[in-house]
Amino acid sequence: MAGQAGQGSNQGNNQESKARPGQRRMAQWTRDYARLPGIPDEYIGQDGAPRAAWTRFFDAFAALAPADIEKRFASADRHLREAGVTYRAPGETADRLWPLSHLPLIIDETDWQQLSAGIAQRAQLLEMVLRDLYGEGRLVADGAIPAAAIAGSNEYLRAVCGVKPPGGRYLHLYAADVGRGPDGRWWVLGDRTQAPSGAGYALENRLVLSRAFSNLYKSMNVERVAPFFEAFRESLRSGADRDEPRIGLLTPGAFSETYFEHATLARYLGFLLVEGDDLAVSGDRIHIRTVAGLKRLDVLLRRVDSNFLDPLELDASSHLGVPGLIDVVRKNGVVVANMPGSGVLEARALLGFLPSLSRRFLGEDLKMPHIATWWCGQKSAREEVLDRLDDFAIEGAYSRSVPGFPGHGPVLAGELSPTDRDRLKSAIADRGIDYVGQELVRLSTTPVWENGRITPRPFVLRVFAAATPQGWTILPGGFCRIAEQPDARAVSMGDGARSADVWVVSDKAVATSTLLPAADTVRIKRIAGVVPSRAADNLFWLGRYLERAEATLRLIRALGVPTRDPAKGTSTGTSGGPATALPSVERIQRLLVTWGATSQATRANPAKVVAEALQNPEKFGSALSLLKSAQRTATSLRERLSPDAWQVITEMTERLALQVDDDDAVVSAAELTLQELASFAGLAQENMNRAAGWRFLEMGRRIERAINTARFARQFGYDEAGDEDLDVLLTLVDCQITYRSRYLVGPALAPVRDLAVLDPYNPRSVAFQVAALNEHIASLPSLKEHGLIERPQRLAVALQAMLTTSEASALDIKALFALEQDLLNLADAIGLHYFPHGPNASRPEKLTGLA
Repeated sequence: MAGQAGQGSNQGNNQESKARPGQRRMAQWTRDYARLPGIPDEYIGQDGAPRAAWTRFFDAFAALAPADIEKRFASADRHLREAGVTYRAPGETADRLWPLSHLPLIIDETDWQQLSAGIAQRAQLLEMVLRDLYGEGRLVADGAIPAAAIAGSNEYLRAVCGVKPPGGRYLHLYAADVGRGPDGRWWVLGDRTQAPSGAGYALENRLVLSRAFSNLYKSMNVERVAPFFEAFRESLRSGADRDEPRIGLLTPGAFSETYFEHATLARYLGFLLVEGDDLAVSGDRIHIRTVAGLKRLDVLLRRVDSNFLDPLELDASSHLGVPGLIDVVRKNGVVVANMPGSGVLEARALLGFLPSLSRRFLGEDLKMPHIATWWCGQKSAREEVLDRLDDFAIEGAYSRSVPGFPGHGPVLAGELSPTDRDRLKSAIADRGIDYVGQELVRLSTTPVWENGRITPRPFVLRVFAAATPQGWTILPGGFCRIAEQPDARAVSMGDGARSADVWVVSDKAVATSTLLPAADTVRIKRIAGVVPSRAADNLFWLGRYLERAEATLRLIRALGVPTRDPAKGTSTGTSGGPATALPSVERIQRLLVTWGATSQATRANPAKVVAEALQNPEKFGSALSLLKSAQRTATSLRERLSPDAWQVITEMTERLALQVDDDDAVVSAAELTLQELASFAGLAQENMNRAAGWRFLEMGRRIERAINTARFARQFGYDEAGDEDLDVLLTLVDCQITYRSRYLVGPALAPVRDLAVLDPYNPRSVAFQVAALNEHIASLPSLKEHGLIERPQRLAVALQAMLTTSEASALDIKALFALEQDLLNLADAIGLHYFPHGPNASRPEKLTGLA
């Protein structure tokens, strides 16, 4: 077997030469991966032999041809890229592509059961500690925990002292960072009780790797993760005080380091992804600002730190929270998971007290130890740390940063300069409360694939526990971070690390599972759902940005491609240059300058204008800038956009970001992007549910197309317009074929104006857009019950009536300009009415009195 070949230093060369290629590769990998004796890792056990679970994996993995392995790795990378799986390192503003390790971390069932038992015990202990700290306070009163160890943390919130958590729990989701120690046992490196991150990325890792190695995944009997998420969702649901609660996931927004994860969890669990501005307090409840007014929210899964949740009672500078939220919690009006203030238990200052607290609350020792920690707020511990400073890793007692030192990791005194070492020693002596000393721990390693061979790398595993009525349930697997440096002691995603899927494998087949309920328990619904005002606003502007980009691209194409017969001497192609520029060319250039797509003079070489209007990222109106704006807007809608729609937007932006100098290549890029914009429109038309979200996307497209068409008509269908200008107008509104099929003469002013502006059957005309806007607005909920049509619909109805009764011969420049202004006013009215902020967001009025 391949596993035996990996161990078989006693097998002769003749025997190995007769082994199949997979066995020879396995033997080579094992020799490459062999490490110093006596140091355990995930592949080589303490006895020096490969662990059984890894042997099973590499038996199957080694049977794959090298080309097949690379193909599967490339497939995983492509999925990550196409799905837009990203993250941000601390302090960075640009997204990074998710760095997935191509090999999973494998843990056998027995090992996992021991690890799970330790995590469940620890979660229960921390829940009990929180109940005391914010309740009776016996631990501090009895001296079990020094008061300074609690009060020194800015996560200890006096505002919630004595407040019973709605739903009955402080911790709904707990996570622990763990690693293996030198003795092969699991050790806790840190607790995550604030708002544990990583579960969404763990889910994405599983989706990618199980697809890339589907047969291998099935043959390894990997425990499924869906039951954990189902239990967590049901736990949150059961904590609410009504049968069908509305659950929201509170995110800091699209600039959060882990926003993609927030969107993934919201989409997977069926929660509403909300920001602080989406929420408002009304009465004793939290409500979501929606396009139909305020809607009650029952449960809030927060990914915002406690101090930023309520600017009225906590950090007054916060723009991420909801004013009045703590008072609603105090009045039992909303379940918040995790309870505000739970982050106090992440303080390393408390680690040294947990063993005694376990015996006090649970009557047993900790099943899984943590790193030996000395809190320097106590005299004896401080003296020991100072006496043996070079033997410790110094960390902040209440944060990742070490006070007075840069970075977000531990400080190793032995590696500091004499000056910095003395400064650290003085800081600990002067204010030891802010520091802890921790035992130096060498992390275990896991196999990674690097340059065609197996390489050991240190890792940290984050294990998640969800509180349920039946007890704590553990995510089978977790979020694994792998360091790039062989001697790393701590791993974070901002330090050049990669992530890995975690496979908990069994010897027996595992049952497949899903978050979908059984068919006989499904209650049929036909509801549009809730659309937060922010999401509707972003959908509206996504449609506008894409349509604006399309209009710019049509101008670019009209300028870059000949639109008339060259034999007539009226070519407007890029080959003409300034000498042959015609008035229509100048009008296109002037319009591009007005739109902010280019700064080139109106008599500049059209080729230069085309290139700048297409790809100059410094010009806010260039096609590239508009698509980047659309992409940024779409980022805030990740939970609402399909992977296909996101992929189209990403590919368009990436293609235009690749600078090209060839004139034909520039025009080809514009034409290809126009085709992809049509693809996105088709996806929205055919795949999006006809709910309010789809309507706002459509309304954004329709209002922007109407505005742009009115501008085109004013620019090229003016009173003295000639054949060339009218021909350009027909090209811009994509009506050349329609016009020729209706009229057997060249372009004439009145018919062209009618086709572009008034024709209700032309999907590019202004009239068609206004009719569609009327239909969408009429389908949206009314916020007032006075029986009168509201302002957006009133403006749209008036516009439709005007267009219906107008005649093309009366559409002079003044009338076209007035039409454009009316359309802009309608766009503003939609925004003010459906996307209110602050006190402008109110509940729908209820009809009272007699008819």
